Amino acid sequence: MTRRRSRFDAELAASLSVVGGVFPPTITPSLIDFMRISYASEPLAETLKGRSVEHSEHQVIGHHGEAITVSVFRRAGDTGRRPTIVYAHSGGLMFGDRFSALGLNLDWVERIGAILISPEYRLAPEFQDPYAREDMYASLEWTAENAERLGVDLDRLIVAGASAGGGLAAGMALAARDRGGPKLRGQLLIYPMLDDRGITASTNQFDGIGVWDRVSNETGWQAMLGDDYRTEAVLPYIAPSRAHDLSDLPPAYIDVGSAEIFRDEAVAYASALWNDGSEAELHVWPGGFHAFDIFAAHTHLAQGMISTRMAWIEKVLAD
Repeated sequence: MTRRRSRFDAELAASLSVVGGVFPPTITPSLIDFMRISYASEPLAETLKGRSVEHSEHQVIGHHGEAITVSVFRRAGDTGRRPTIVYAHSGGLMFGDRFSALGLNLDWVERIGAILISPEYRLAPEFQDPYAREDMYASLEWTAENAERLGVDLDRLIVAGASAGGGLAAGMALAARDRGGPKLRGQLLIYPMLDDRGITASTNQFDGIGVWDRVSNETGWQAMLGDDYRTEAVLPYIAPSRAHDLSDLPPAYIDVGSAEIFRDEAVAYASALWNDGSEAELHVWPGGFHAFDIFAAHTHLAQGMISTRMAWIEKVLAD
């Protein structure tokens, strides 16, 4: 018997036919090169046009002692120490770039005056675990070590990420706790990719529909983990749902759609945080497909998701 699934919000469903031309619901290994073109960000100059934002690039030593590029965005004219967000981009661990979703994220810079740190972490399958997570953690440490030069307020530092980047952000929070790293005020986990095992009900409810289905998820995890995929060798820093202890972590904000594969692992992660005494704020948006705030930002549901997320950021980064 076919398992029933949550329905897409009617306004969002109308957008899916347009989305499919750019982001097919099912991504197999043969489509990785296509996705790197179709999901590539627009030229940075276009995104920054009309924005009161300054941009600088830096070379940071990532995993294996090799340099990666990190972009730093700040509100023009800001001085002094500013709240800071270290952000991991989306793309299923295989594609995307440090400017993915930048149009949305620059609102954090302009409205709140936050500094946005966006690393070009290395992608699978060319660079398998631990490259992506260690590139991100190295960027977090670099941010803390260069706080004075960058104008970072270390008392108002959070990690954030969307989809695959949401999992990387949760992994950074775990690593910072376990390694005695930078103290974080929060972790912003936007429809996060948390679990390689594919064990939840929602993982198996969406095949060939929506954005990022079960097969796409398997493609991403296999590309990243190789022979370790779905074995006990996988560490929670790349697949945070595998963590046995979620205590002493910074407050988490988790949002997800009800009509996407990551729904149940997001809910389970929030529950595990609560069970271990950590704070979490969870929002499950009814009828939302994966990343609907990016692909259908004009819709009522997306506007609600974006504004609710912004309210949490403003609260957690307040003086």
